[in-house]
Amino acid sequence: MRKYSVEERFKKKMKILFKKDKKRYSILLKKMGEILSCDEVTHYKNLRAPLQHIRRVHIDSHFVLVFRYDDASDTVLFYDLDHHDTIYK
Repeated sequence: MRKYSVEERFKKKMKILFKKDKKRYSILLKKMGEILSCDEVTHYKNLRAPLQHIRRVHIDSHFVLVFRYDDASDTVLFYDLDHHDTIYK
């Protein structure tokens, strides 16, 4: 299992999600565990320039989790979770 860290803004969103939508929260934790335990993190889709170092994965149907993978230290940094329409703005 890889090391990981979580941005403060994302921690706050996780707390809110835990209180308001436990189903989506459990889906998020499952997807985060999948990212941390998979053999190849590089198969997740990269964002376009200038954010090409950040990857994304869909959570549920309309939500997107964005994260960065550092190959040198084998670490995942989870940035944000938001609706597909607002995550990239």
